[in-house]
Amino acid sequence: MKDNLEKRNYHCHVELTLDIIGGKWKPVILFYIGKNGVIRYGELKKEIPNINERMLTRQLRELESDQLIHREVYREVPPKVEYSLTSMGETLTPILNQLGSWGVNYNQKFNIADLDLKEE
Repeated sequence: MKDNLEKRNYHCHVELTLDIIGGKWKPVILFYIGKNGVIRYGELKKEIPNINERMLTRQLRELESDQLIHREVYREVPPKVEYSLTSMGETLTPILNQLGSWGVNYNQKFNIADLDLKEE
């Protein structure tokens, strides 16, 4: 959960949701973890080439703190770390898929982006 232990005040549920999963990178990270089931840090970085390592690490820590992803560390040399969605994180999958579909429809109508789509 959020680091501060005091409850925060929100004016609607959307505000709360966006506080947890909002921003440029968190939905994308959640999408790729969900798409892959289990993914290692380096693989995730390849899926999201425009994110820098510091930001990816920070966002992963926040998602783990908010109990949306699980981080599994394997004690071996070199260390291996895998990420997967928690059961709460999995509930976001249909929402993220709907956001993606909305983006496809929006782009078809307004043609604002050239999408470099991998198999999604």
